[in-house]
Amino acid sequence: MLCSKRIFDVFFTLIALIVLFPLMLLIAIAIVCSSKGDVFYKQMRVGKNNKDFLLYKFRTMRSHSDTQGLLTVGEKDERITKIGCFLRKMKLDELPQLLNILKGDMSIVGPRPEVRKYVDLYTEEQMRVLEVLPGLTDYASIDYINENAILGKSNLPEQTYIHEIMPAKLQLNFKYIENKSFFEDLKLILLTVKRILVSEKMAK
Repeated sequence: MLCSKRIFDVFFTLIALIVLFPLMLLIAIAIVCSSKGDVFYKQMRVGKNNKDFLLYKFRTMRSHSDTQGLLTVGEKDERITKIGCFLRKMKLDELPQLLNILKGDMSIVGPRPEVRKYVDLYTEEQMRVLEVLPGLTDYASIDYINENAILGKSNLPEQTYIHEIMPAKLQLNFKYIENKSFFEDLKLILLTVKRILVSEKMAK
């Protein structure tokens, strides 16, 4: 299973990078033209076996915005650029993580990698989520696609994340881990695309 999953990841990631390269180039140009700073945002995340790795995203916030907090709060967080808002809504900011998949840090499907600050709060049972490679998408990514909007309604967003959202997402992570298979991965990829398109229509 592990070998076939890795072959699947590398094969389809290479195809995706070739097909999406023109789009990624346009996104990079748009980011450079819209605000000062790097094209990519790099952040340490926790991967398989509790090992840190550098995760790549297209930058959607003004430079050094993470010094004001790691969570994005509300749909109109003032730190987010105009192009960044669109990229986040369509999940296009995640495209550079295709490079993480090629490097072997991530898989196409798997629990989303968390930052160390929150992993340090995991219980012993919750640490089991680190037994598999993190991924671009899974059940938690789909169910909490509008997570920032939920946090925007909270008076204490970080507490809401730690005590409500994070445990719920971890339970969904385990749902994937306990049922992972080639067809489960295909189903989650299709569900993710569908959820993104539905969210975009609802936003209009």
